[in-house]
Amino acid sequence: MDSQTSQSSPAPEPPRTFQVDLRGLVDLLSHHLYSSPKVYLRELLQNAVDAVTARRAVEPGAPARVRLYPDGADGADGAALRVEDSGIGLTESDVHELLATIGRSSKRAEGLQEARSDFLGQFGIGLLACFVVAERIRVVSRSARTPQAPPVEWTARDDGSYTVRTLPDEARPEPGTTVHLVARAGAAEWLAPERVLSLARDFGSLLPYDVRVGEEEVTDLPAPWDRPYASPANRRVALARHCQGLFGFTPLDSIDLSVPVAGIHGVAYVLPSAVSPAQRAGHRVHLKGMLLTERAEQLLPDWAFFVRCVLDTDSLRPTASREALYEDETLAAVRDALGERIRSWLTGLAAGDPERLEAFLSVHHLGVKSLARHDPEMLRTMLPWLPFETTDGRLSLEEFAQRHRVVHFTRTVEEYRQVAPIASAQGIGVINGGYTYDSELVEALPSVRPGTVVAELDADTVTAHLDAVDPAEELALAGFLAAARATLDPLGCDVVLRAFHPLSVPALHLDDRAARHEQARAEAEAQADDLWAGILGSLRGSAPRSRLVLNHLNPLVRRISSLPEPELIGTATESLYGQALLMAQRPLRPADSALLNRAFIGLLEWATHGEEGR
Repeated sequence: MDSQTSQSSPAPEPPRTFQVDLRGLVDLLSHHLYSSPKVYLRELLQNAVDAVTARRAVEPGAPARVRLYPDGADGADGAALRVEDSGIGLTESDVHELLATIGRSSKRAEGLQEARSDFLGQFGIGLLACFVVAERIRVVSRSARTPQAPPVEWTARDDGSYTVRTLPDEARPEPGTTVHLVARAGAAEWLAPERVLSLARDFGSLLPYDVRVGEEEVTDLPAPWDRPYASPANRRVALARHCQGLFGFTPLDSIDLSVPVAGIHGVAYVLPSAVSPAQRAGHRVHLKGMLLTERAEQLLPDWAFFVRCVLDTDSLRPTASREALYEDETLAAVRDALGERIRSWLTGLAAGDPERLEAFLSVHHLGVKSLARHDPEMLRTMLPWLPFETTDGRLSLEEFAQRHRVVHFTRTVEEYRQVAPIASAQGIGVINGGYTYDSELVEALPSVRPGTVVAELDADTVTAHLDAVDPAEELALAGFLAAARATLDPLGCDVVLRAFHPLSVPALHLDDRAARHEQARAEAEAQADDLWAGILGSLRGSAPRSRLVLNHLNPLVRRISSLPEPELIGTATESLYGQALLMAQRPLRPADSALLNRAFIGLLEWATHGEEGR
């Protein structure tokens, strides 16, 4: 049976060759690989520059020219562009092998492998980008390697067809290549003279060869960060002007990013206003002089969100679209090196230019705090400079630690607002650790400042620093305290009597995250069914509770404590509780809002009742 089955099986078909739908591929390029039709000009410049580089690899003294002529000889057929270079050129066999084979690149040709790292393009799809704006591409080329061979013409259309023919010598007397484009319908604007000049300058301002659009120069070398200047002030002015032209803002400062050993040259511009750490930065990256992308996001460490940079590199790898950087070990090493340059700039300001550092930190302290979280040396360097909100005003950690034996801090802004006025009056210094990164930096303080004691400030610590009331006086107020505690017990809040300053504060509401969690749990329990509520209640145990600390020194509290009616004491206690919540700027729960309304109405009723009694 198996033998019969085997004999009846059809013979395997021979391998087939993939068919390429060029129109479909052009649509893929224009809508998915490339972000904009403008990249066609970059690819033309890239091919021309690579051709010149290839020729100079074998003829060091060869001319190095690239010329772009918008609306040239083919203008009669519509908007057109002619690009000429003095590069290596192509033979007829090169044309068939390279131009007509998608993915085949002349940079892989035999004899050029050693110089391949000097080329801009590597993927063999650059010329296809021209179909995004042109319906026809005509290439006329003469090889510098076989100058006796006649010029060759390759003409291709976006339907995938092409023709090849040889031309008379006078069609291309010198080695090199000329590319002719004729705009497709609706794309004429991309071949207009002003657009071609603008794109050529944007992409090619740092190219190492003589590139012109007509007679207009495209290249502008040396780069602004590499030019000699008469003074540092002149350099700052020139770079500020450069930044304004590229990014549209006048920088707070500029940072040299040149790392020659990594093949990196460039500058970082410090933003003049604060930005969110989550905002993705867009950096300009040139690869061997050609603009690769204006939106490189992974170039710098995340903490360096306060700069925008522009640089030229010969070591990083582009993706196939040449609009982003390939994430690899080289990019990771460059990112670390650039981060180190920015870090060195900061430490240099701290050591020699405190005024500029202070101006920078007033805007971008968040970025430096982000760096200092993971860099003890940076934290140690920035201790005298990084600003924090404290009960002594806006101070650095160093100044605050010098003033206070124990560095107390809160983890949230809410907790800080609760305790700051009272703690300050009792001589307790407190840092607001509720802002981004602040509590982490305070906790790291002992590691860079040995001997410093850091402690989180909680409700128990604050209460312990408040003066106790004379036992006899507190005993005399036992009835008042019992009524006050009975009023607030359903809210999960205890009542404590203390004496503290300032006298103008009648009551202080204190809790911590555990108490707030317990309040939320109690609210959930109140909404649960009887069985579930019983289970939750059995787990409660000695759950943490908030407390209302009444100030025995406050005249209002003294008058309330002498009230004879328990009901009025309850209403007054609710009013003090609500006022303490508002002073702490706490978000109010529904139960708190209801209490405030009830207390307000209750006081009005007592007031009007008193008037009627008179």
